[in-house]
Amino acid sequence: MKNTAWYRIIRIVTMAVTFFIQVNRFQRRHRGRFTPDVQEQWERLVTKQARAYKRTALDLGGLMIKLGQFLAARADIMPPSFLEELEGLTDQVTPVPSEDAMALLDAEWGRDHRELLSDVSSAPVASASIGEVYKAKLLDGSEVAIKIQRPNIERILAADFKAVKIVIWLAKRFTAFTKQIDFDLLYVEMTDVIGAELNFIQEMKNGRIFAARFPDMEGVRFPVYFDDYTTRRVLVMEWIEGVRITDTAYLEEHGIDRRELAERLFLLFLEQILEGGQFHADPHSGNLMVQADGTLVLLDFGMVVTISPEEADSMFLIIEGVIFNQYDRVLDGLEQLHFLLPDADRTVLAGAIARVMKAYESDELNDMNGFVVERLLEDLMGIVRTQPVQMPAQFAFLGRAVSVFVGVLHILDPDVDLLGIGKERVVEWARRKSGFGGPDGFDWKSLRAAGLSAAGQLRALPGRIDAYLDEPRRLREYTERRDAVRAKQDVRLQSRAFAGVFGAVSLGAAFVAVFTEHLPLLLASCGVLLLSLWVFNVKGK
Repeated sequence: MKNTAWYRIIRIVTMAVTFFIQVNRFQRRHRGRFTPDVQEQWERLVTKQARAYKRTALDLGGLMIKLGQFLAARADIMPPSFLEELEGLTDQVTPVPSEDAMALLDAEWGRDHRELLSDVSSAPVASASIGEVYKAKLLDGSEVAIKIQRPNIERILAADFKAVKIVIWLAKRFTAFTKQIDFDLLYVEMTDVIGAELNFIQEMKNGRIFAARFPDMEGVRFPVYFDDYTTRRVLVMEWIEGVRITDTAYLEEHGIDRRELAERLFLLFLEQILEGGQFHADPHSGNLMVQADGTLVLLDFGMVVTISPEEADSMFLIIEGVIFNQYDRVLDGLEQLHFLLPDADRTVLAGAIARVMKAYESDELNDMNGFVVERLLEDLMGIVRTQPVQMPAQFAFLGRAVSVFVGVLHILDPDVDLLGIGKERVVEWARRKSGFGGPDGFDWKSLRAAGLSAAGQLRALPGRIDAYLDEPRRLREYTERRDAVRAKQDVRLQSRAFAGVFGAVSLGAAFVAVFTEHLPLLLASCGVLLLSLWVFNVKGK
């Protein structure tokens, strides 16, 4: 029953609506009071949600696993208990019966698999949302990993995408999560990218492209693939011994320097951005392995994002601007990538970027009790609501990959300094890309980089002095404005909460009515839903 379309849709949408209501209620109850006690309550809530999500994802499989993998690696912002709950989704999905997997393998090869294999494991060594991996030996004795697509996965994903489309519709109308993203375009991009994961021949081609791009990178290895045994639903590659990169006990046991490993991993992914081409869009811990000698192994190239040379140049502008405090260059890069619409206020946005970087450099972002962080978050939310800023759909998966990747880095080294690691490589890339150089080895590009850095610091100094002297006045105005807004918001949120609860109940009743073909219940639930929507949109404004 759990693989029927309506059952999956009802389960997924009901879970999402429940989470929306819980988060809205928590934010309304604790608005402006993010104390240690409130932080502890928030961790309990997200842990409870993580457990509910994990139960649903493990039961349903399919697309829910992919979304869970994104959440499981957010070590930079999520509580440890949340990570512990969802970490198993990366490579511990319930496998399908082995006989079903072998039947699919026989059908793809057009013969009994025992005619081509001298040995195959009785159960999968890893089970993911799209496929399962078995360890086997070819007739010549070569040890291989055989990735077999889960039976009926295409039909399951089709139902899950319908559920996600409903959740996006609800999020767009009843939450503030989607102000900066065109989710209609994102939905199309999701179907394209995840749909490509169902073609294992393309995954093999992607893996070879990555290996060809980084043939001389020390301490990094890519698997070798076998064309004669690979089909659209079966992928055969060499067997590589290793453990997940986040197995810190293994790293300590083998004397592997976690900081050096984090730096090497970061530089590997930085190269993918700077040089353009394909970017690994699913870098969770299950796809990153470490061998006993510290060699880094990158796996699973089913989900990739293509970065054009022009987009790489624009992204370089952003990186360079951040490193050298040249925020006009950051905005130039964002405009070229179409993150900013023509009417965006560059002065306001540059100020927001400067405040974020100042908080990062002074480590204020780790002090969640500070007034600075609360004001910064509210300022950024105001900018998102008022400025024409949006994320193009083609970068949604890139942003997701970066966030997952940063989460893995923080597990390896919680104190990792990404700006410090990348600064030298970015300057070297700029020097080579520009082609500037002088006689006798005089490096004009390095001089320019040093000038940019010094100019950025000098330009920032007057603003920092003014901000310091003007802080008392801004604190008073901020407090007065915050109190006035909260009084108005309380009334609005009460109306919205009332409408949200009744809307969620009526929506669930509508799904049940459709599923059971109960016409009176369907009409009644739709009537209540329309009334709730009217209260939410009219009375809640």
